[in-house]
Amino acid sequence: MAALPRVVFAGDREIAVRVLRLLKHQGVKPLALLLSDEGHATHADDLRWLCHELDREYFLYGSAFRSEAGIKFLKELAPDYIICVHFPYIFPPEVLSIPKCGVLNLHPAYLPWNRGWHTPTWAIWDGTPYGATLHFMSEEIDGGDIIHQKRVRVLPGDTADSLYKRVMKLEYEVFKEAWPRVVDGTYTRKPQVLSNGSFHRKEDIKTIRQLDLSEVTNTEKILRRLRALTTSDASEAAYFEANGIKHRVQIKFPDRE
Repeated sequence: MAALPRVVFAGDREIAVRVLRLLKHQGVKPLALLLSDEGHATHADDLRWLCHELDREYFLYGSAFRSEAGIKFLKELAPDYIICVHFPYIFPPEVLSIPKCGVLNLHPAYLPWNRGWHTPTWAIWDGTPYGATLHFMSEEIDGGDIIHQKRVRVLPGDTADSLYKRVMKLEYEVFKEAWPRVVDGTYTRKPQVLSNGSFHRKEDIKTIRQLDLSEVTNTEKILRRLRALTTSDASEAAYFEANGIKHRVQIKFPDRE
């Protein structure tokens, strides 16, 4: 059996906990843990608990990993990989070049479609392919070579929220299936053709949120917009304005029969 790689783990959200638990079960002991800012991290306690053998100085928060001191610290650890799971920070070239084999990222999209933010929203609104991808990071956001990916069907009754919950389960499958090939180095790298895909910044969701009550449209388009903007965050909902008041609109489907 190939020796287990030396890993720094960077994560947020429940899916990061599941992946880190899998790695620990496989015998991987992260050299350090990168977490979101303490005020914004989700499931940070669970991630820290899974790395309970690490001293406090091996937990880096927010953008500390890309500071001069953080870069020096990571270089001294000499990892084979940095593994990122929903870690919401940009990796500069100085950090991307540190791991011997590279920085791996688990992304909730079927790349090269829906690089960037709010991936289930854009999959519904744009009608693009959707799924989960494990890929190497590059200087292009979500643009590095693909190791493994799987598609998920966008259902007519999916909202962005329900689709996101389903794709997180698929992300775990993608990582679990790819991990043995990462360990023994037998994976293949598939370059992305970025011009064939799509990219959205975090703020792009604002461009589709306002409903024009005078617009002549069709039921399918209205439903698609409401589905795309029904996320777990009500502040991202579609809205219309009447008498100076902003009214948010989300949609909920009853359980399927």
